[in-house]
Amino acid sequence: MSRHHQPTAENKNKVEKRHRVSEAKRMRNSATKNRARTLVARVRRAADTGDKQEAEAGLTAALSALDKAASKGAIHRNTASRRKSRLTRAVQRAAS
Repeated sequence: MSRHHQPTAENKNKVEKRHRVSEAKRMRNSATKNRARTLVARVRRAADTGDKQEAEAGLTAALSALDKAASKGAIHRNTASRRKSRLTRAVQRAAS
């Protein structure tokens, strides 16, 4: 029997529900990650162009978005921590 067989009648509802649930989670995670990615990109762009005030203003929002994504399970907490660290260092370099 292959892995891609048709679900039996008693499992069909379970399979369909699992698909609905995973699709909802995927959409939620995608929105959370996109929000964090957008805010991080804004800060990084401001830091690269030397706009110190814009970078520092956006930094708190970006850090918060990364924490939120990690707490919701959209990204791993170590990944969030690494990105926060690198972003903070980039802003500090731009400020100096």
